Amino acid sequence: MENIKEKLPFIIGVIILIAICALAIYMFEYKRFDYYTQIDNTKIEKISTADNMKYEYELDCFSKSGIKKQIKFKTSRELREGAYLKLIVNALTGVNSWEEVELNELPNKVKEKYN
Repeated sequence: MENIKEKLPFIIGVIILIAICALAIYMFEYKRFDYYTQIDNTKIEKISTADNMKYEYELDCFSKSGIKKQIKFKTSRELREGAYLKLIVNALTGVNSWEEVELNELPNKVKEKYN
């Protein structure tokens, strides 16, 4: 019985570590959000990097429910002025990808922000 009491803090520590790792994996892999924005090329900055991402945008973006958030993301080229984008944003790593969408593809709460 005393042997178990000595190992209990170690066992609890291992369980907590496993739980933290599982949460980190979930946040890294599965916790993604869609945000929508409209390209404004006055808010672009040319950056010098070693990779092919030469431009950085910082734009007002909206969630499906219309909540506003300012998001930064990098691109390899200047995007089309006025284009609507759907950003796939990971909770930990930021913008993972984006795609151009039409106005009629935006959620209703987001369309209200642009009309």
